[in-house]
Amino acid sequence: MTIQQIYDLAIKMGVKADFRGKKEIEKFLKRTCEKYEKLTSDEKREFDKERLTNPYSDSRILVDTKKQIKKVLAGIDIDVGEVLLADRLGDIDLILAHHPRGKSLARLNEVMHLQADVLSQYGVPINIAEGLLKERISEVFRGTSPINHNRAVDAAHLLGLGFMNVHTPCDNLVAHFIEKKIKKECPEYVGEVLKSLKEIPEYQEATLLGAGPALFAGSEENRTGKIALTEITGGAEGSSMIYEKLAQAGIGTVIGMHMSEKHKKEAEKNHINAVIAGHMASDSIGVNLFLDELEKRGIEIIPCSGLIRIKRIKRNS
Repeated sequence: MTIQQIYDLAIKMGVKADFRGKKEIEKFLKRTCEKYEKLTSDEKREFDKERLTNPYSDSRILVDTKKQIKKVLAGIDIDVGEVLLADRLGDIDLILAHHPRGKSLARLNEVMHLQADVLSQYGVPINIAEGLLKERISEVFRGTSPINHNRAVDAAHLLGLGFMNVHTPCDNLVAHFIEKKIKKECPEYVGEVLKSLKEIPEYQEATLLGAGPALFAGSEENRTGKIALTEITGGAEGSSMIYEKLAQAGIGTVIGMHMSEKHKKEAEKNHINAVIAGHMASDSIGVNLFLDELEKRGIEIIPCSGLIRIKRIKRNS
């Protein structure tokens, strides 16, 4: 496979697992195309044309060597150190990061609109979800603005190494994976949610490392009520003000990857149980589901940088 083919596969898998559904994503892309056509020639030159076909601004090919890919170094966070590691290993064709780097990081805020659609599916009116997220999206943009986005990308370019990242598509995969398990088991108590998560191999490994699923708000003895996966996909942590609206929509428990202290206090204030599955382990599930498809196609995977590699699909002979 080429880097472009790997990238196309990632986007296709991400769309298939997206909570919004394929039709809503097609509408989103059509709207983006219509906006593009109305731009001036100068504005079109500055426009990221990848947005016309890819709904995930936080996932991009960062260095394309045009090579056939046989071996991939895959990790959650790729910085200059991991790029040098790939060079030291000597036979790596592609570095695959989960978290955004380069222009993917600069545009992380753009994918957060996904959260409003997910919240509306859980009963939060779309106007309220969009209103609360608007300031948070702007905050994320301002927060990523001063970052040296291209450090690792420049290092990969100088060393002639392919480099890409897949963020929201993989987060969609883990969100879909967990939702399917929770819906099948229908846990009645919060403790049963924790028990269910700890049956997943990545979370078992993370627990041994002290970073497994944990209860941040509520009690294991509490009944779950309606469960929402609002903290799994959508770019970055959303607005802390959303918990009041989730409670009003009948949500009793949220499952997330990580949670700030501010968000925890708001969840407690609104009597919402918060089950935090763990960041690196959750990311690992989504990345693993994607990497399994690469291994099926004959690509060797070398895990690094916090990736807990668990294989679910046997490689074809």
